[in-house]
Amino acid sequence: MVRCKRASDAALRDLARRAVEQVADPELPVLTIADLGVLRDVTVRDGRVEVVITPTYSGCPAMDLIEVEVARALDRAGISESRVRTALSPAWTTDWISEEGRRKLQESGIAPPRPGAAGRALFGRHAVCCPRCGSASTRLLSEFGSTACKALWRCDACREPFEYFKCY
Repeated sequence: MVRCKRASDAALRDLARRAVEQVADPELPVLTIADLGVLRDVTVRDGRVEVVITPTYSGCPAMDLIEVEVARALDRAGISESRVRTALSPAWTTDWISEEGRRKLQESGIAPPRPGAAGRALFGRHAVCCPRCGSASTRLLSEFGSTACKALWRCDACREPFEYFKCY
């Protein structure tokens, strides 16, 4: 077990961060919670690790599982004194998705949101590029995809349907 008397707070924080950065998002397992921006902070006080996570939206059903997986990751790293806290403010935004996360979404066939697009209306404003062929000739089929954070689109060029990660 890692204890504060054997490890500095900085070393403990680094160990904890490395452990929890690898936790996969249950709804988008191609992404980690770090890629998605759900992992907000890792701090250490008096040898106790606190991990702060923020849901993609306040009713996100994956948050309970994410909390359990973060605790498991810390336990596997030998960190027994920990707490996982959910912070609703500031509210999560798609701007928090890392460049690596956007790349992973694209490679898995999900059109990522454009950086800086959070808070602006999407539909009818600009094209969503097809993650398969790159065409901007696409159309919205449904504002609702397999999860609440995605919409269903179709590419007119390659004729393939695809999901778009909505901007928040």
